[in-house]
Amino acid sequence: MLAQRWSTITLLTLGYCIALAYGQLSIPVAVIVGLLIMAGICVSHFKHWAVRAFGHLLFIALAAGLASHWLPGFISTRVIAAVRFTPEAAPFSMYMHLDKPLIGFWIALACPWVFTAMTLRRALITVSFTLPITVVLCLTSALSMRLMGWVPKWSEQGVIWVLNNLLLVTLTEELIFRGYLQGGLSRLLQRVPYHQALALLVASLLFGLAHIGAGWQWMVLAAMAGVGYGIAYRFGGLAASVITHFGLNLAHFALFTYPMFNR
Repeated sequence: MLAQRWSTITLLTLGYCIALAYGQLSIPVAVIVGLLIMAGICVSHFKHWAVRAFGHLLFIALAAGLASHWLPGFISTRVIAAVRFTPEAAPFSMYMHLDKPLIGFWIALACPWVFTAMTLRRALITVSFTLPITVVLCLTSALSMRLMGWVPKWSEQGVIWVLNNLLLVTLTEELIFRGYLQGGLSRLLQRVPYHQALALLVASLLFGLAHIGAGWQWMVLAAMAGVGYGIAYRFGGLAASVITHFGLNLAHFALFTYPMFNR
């Protein structure tokens, strides 16, 4: 479990250094980092439930601002500018965000319980089931909704897309939705029947809602994918959920219209 935790922190640090090479930070970031440190101290160094609850609420408020890019001080650079990967695809832009990864750092440092004790062998066995099933169900559903088509390809922006999606997007999202939310709810609802399934369902629904800005179809698809990631986390730990999540994203990027048909 300790190895998983520090491996995760190392990957986050690598991704953040890459993002920092493109973007910039300004003075307000120091205030945000200070508040995150305060929240972490409340959660990990105090036993009184009220102090711990305050720490979690402060973190959730900061995480909402960081995830939505509302908080000041983070100057992110656009590294892919309105590119059409295929003629029928909608233009795609990508930024190297410096704010959202701070959420992942906080969870990895303040909540070590998100790293369940799973062997690498068990994680890989879990992925061998969750990845193909999640890919087939989600991408065939997207095809049936006519959001995308079968277009195998690889673009010159592929490497920077992979680095960003794996190190800054997928890893952070899995720490939030599977580690913090699903894992936290499982701990909180231990006395409730079927608490593991309930935690998985709630985290998946919240993951879907987080994608509502792209439209109801993507919200439904994200919730479906969240169930696959949640099962991977439940039986294979964080590594299994990250691999399943990134595998689906990579299959979408490399084999289908990305991000979707231009409408």
